[in-house]
Amino acid sequence: MTKTNLARTLREPSELVAEHLAPATALPALERVAARYAVAITPALVELIDNSDPDDPIARQFVPTAAELNVQPGENADPIGDHPHSPVPGIVHRYPDRVLFKLVHVCAVYCRFCFRREMVGPGKDSALSDDAYRAAINYIRSHSEIWEVILTGGDPMVLSPRRMSEIMTDLAAIDHVKVIRLHTRVPVADPARISGEMVAALKVEGATTWVAVHANHARELTGPARAACARLVDAGIPLVSQSVLLRGVNDTIAALSDLMRAFVECRIKPYYLHHGDLAPGTAHLRTTLAEGRELMRRLRGRISGLCQPDYVIDIPGGAGKSPVGPNYVLAAQNTAPDARDVASETRYRIVDYCGEVHLYPPGA
Repeated sequence: MTKTNLARTLREPSELVAEHLAPATALPALERVAARYAVAITPALVELIDNSDPDDPIARQFVPTAAELNVQPGENADPIGDHPHSPVPGIVHRYPDRVLFKLVHVCAVYCRFCFRREMVGPGKDSALSDDAYRAAINYIRSHSEIWEVILTGGDPMVLSPRRMSEIMTDLAAIDHVKVIRLHTRVPVADPARISGEMVAALKVEGATTWVAVHANHARELTGPARAACARLVDAGIPLVSQSVLLRGVNDTIAALSDLMRAFVECRIKPYYLHHGDLAPGTAHLRTTLAEGRELMRRLRGRISGLCQPDYVIDIPGGAGKSPVGPNYVLAAQNTAPDARDVASETRYRIVDYCGEVHLYPPGA
């Protein structure tokens, strides 16, 4: 059935049913989901959903399902351990030279796999209070080891250009802050927000701005999304990508290749491919590590080196990210006819992207 032309974000399960994004029979379950986890699908993303396809990869990311009510053992409301590393509200200081600065707790769109799904959305604190903001700025100012500040949330790009300019100026005025990075879905979810005023707000004297754009399927990089990204790049703001490996969305070599190529076409350098976090009610969207590692092995030989992201897992409890891609260097092997001649004949075993093993001298 045909969707109407929307001018507003869908936020209620009844609206999803009215737009034929969910069946009427699912409404009671979806209302239970929405009572716990925020729902929002922007017009730009509604337009992308093929509601004739029950397995549509865009719908899987944004349309809630009853599966979210099934919480599995090991799933956690704070799956990557933000809270233990939060010295003041709004700040997460997990790594020595950088901090997360969580400015807002709202997003333009809510992903069904979000690792902060228990902390964001209506009913939560929408933004830091003035006092909390000042305390966070003072924390950054008092820690000279902080070289990079990562603006996150929620999504910082839901802020107005005026407010964004104030924040960027405050951070750039701190001598030891040299890089300000923003993590955002907005170029995909609401491209019109990336206006000339917003782009100007992101450029400040004294610090370099980077933007990490989150997308999980090549179809998300529409003409308007590509134009929004181009406005940032043309202004001298470098872009990197962030994606999550999701079952039924990008867990095939074809889908993953298309996504990474689309990023590079948009002048976005593929950066992180995240393994799905252990957020409550997200098991139906997670792959296994073994599946992810095999996809990365196959990706290596299929597409350009420009298109290769790092496959990482956020270790539960707050220990940080760790690369978990395939290992191409196997144990060394002695290939000498006389096994006692170890020094001259020991070789590393290196696996190519086709799975073939090659010997390489360790001293070379």
